[in-house]
Amino acid sequence: MPEFIQVYKRQRKYLVFLLLFYLMGLGLPPYRPVFLGLLLGTSVSLFNLWLLAKRTISVTNSIDPGKKPRAMGTGLRMTAAVIAVLFALRYPGYIDVLCVIIGIMTAYVVIMIDFFVGLLRQRKM
Repeated sequence: MPEFIQVYKRQRKYLVFLLLFYLMGLGLPPYRPVFLGLLLGTSVSLFNLWLLAKRTISVTNSIDPGKKPRAMGTGLRMTAAVIAVLFALRYPGYIDVLCVIIGIMTAYVVIMIDFFVGLLRQRKM
């Protein structure tokens, strides 16, 4: 389990750096809706990553023979994504909807990149 927690912390760090980059991008007035959309979507993505890690730890710790495992929180993660997109649709002049969707997918891209980098590191050993 400690390896999983290290992976989660590393991916969380990457997402926080992206959020800081998006915050700096808010200083460019013509691109403010783009960066607000990326900021909102990536924030939801970070929340989804945190929820997924929390539920994974919970399910792994509570595995007992004969007991049904807990749910992974897919409904809550989808609800968070839908709320973010609806929020962007409500204020289209301030937040770019496409960028919100791209931001929501950011954690999954970070997970894949981190996985492939880990594979490359293992091959070099």
